[in-house]
Amino acid sequence: MASKANVTFPVLLASVVLVVATVVRLRLTPIGREVKRHLGYHEDSYLNFTEIATKYGFDCEEHAITTEDGYILTVFRIRRRDCARYKRPPVILMHGLLQSADSWLDAGPKSGLAYLIAGQCHELWVGNQRGNYYGRRHVRLNPDRDAEFWRFAVHEIGVYDIPATIDYVLKNTGEEKLNYVGFSQGAGTFFIMCSERPGSCDKVNVLVGLAPAARQTHTRSVSYRALATGINKFEGLLTSMGFHELFAKGAIEQEFLSFLCKFRATSEPLCVVFLTIIDAFHPGSVSGESLRVLYGHFPAGTSTRNMARYGQSMQSDKFQKFDYGREMNLEMYGAERPPSYNLSAVTVPFVALYGRNDHLADSKDVHWLVQQLPNVLEAAEVADPLWNHLDVTYSQFNRRLIFPKLNQYLSKFSD
Repeated sequence: MASKANVTFPVLLASVVLVVATVVRLRLTPIGREVKRHLGYHEDSYLNFTEIATKYGFDCEEHAITTEDGYILTVFRIRRRDCARYKRPPVILMHGLLQSADSWLDAGPKSGLAYLIAGQCHELWVGNQRGNYYGRRHVRLNPDRDAEFWRFAVHEIGVYDIPATIDYVLKNTGEEKLNYVGFSQGAGTFFIMCSERPGSCDKVNVLVGLAPAARQTHTRSVSYRALATGINKFEGLLTSMGFHELFAKGAIEQEFLSFLCKFRATSEPLCVVFLTIIDAFHPGSVSGESLRVLYGHFPAGTSTRNMARYGQSMQSDKFQKFDYGREMNLEMYGAERPPSYNLSAVTVPFVALYGRNDHLADSKDVHWLVQQLPNVLEAAEVADPLWNHLDVTYSQFNRRLIFPKLNQYLSKFSD
């Protein structure tokens, strides 16, 4: 693995490419599968969730969920084929910002949490949130033409997407409750649901928050902080210029990373740098093979408003609603400043797993979160001082460092 001293130039190069790509906002015609195969792309980097899961011996179904406000989300039901029976209740696994369901497979069948959870005969449902490439449909709006499609942030995901996913899974399994595992935004939007949708928490036995993202006061990632706060500052200008969607699959930055990282010679010394730019340096955690796969699925896209909301979160010591500015806040909230979410409403038993080296959801903010919640079972630091944010989905050490504790609580709340 390259040292920090050896990655200075790649860091600068990557930064320039990503910034220019974002500003120019080019969307490429996706490279076809057959072309990618001939060019030597890792097969898993261009297969979809169902194809990858099936390839590694799991049964998989695709389901379409329609939210109350018309967004159509794909959720995947994944099962190990040779289980004599499936544990109840079902489990929902929800991704983080700029990710998709595919992120849970990118570490491979020995380390990806979707494989590990389903491998223990849990009936697993892997969700998606609006704005990524599995959540880019609507009953009325066209994401390529209608700016209204992109007028959402974590609030709308928490109010609509998470409860719709929970209700759909319960209806299709005949269960009254389920277990929920949320990574980063996937946990933060669950908190929003509990705050804004009374009774929703009662449908969940246990919430396991992996690097849970609520407030982000102490985010240490310089590049992420600069990007998100910059987008927040210029959100009005960006959207007036037509920048409603950011970091989409098929955009130039995603296609560039996917192409560059298909090469063994560059995937480890260079492509790990892109993760380091976003998060923190953890040598050896993400395997070379996973690096060649994950950039086919990451970044997966979101709205400009959602990125702006994260910028706001880094400039506040609260977990609060979107700040529209004084006049609009008065109209929306009846106050000059946005109200905080009611974390005391998150009554579901809660388990937090977090890393000391997480530069996105800092341990200080996780500790703050734990103090606000009324029913915390455990807050456990991962037993690796270099464990960072993106390790949760991509590390080859998940089976040893994350999964035992996760499975302990899923099993405790299963029959």
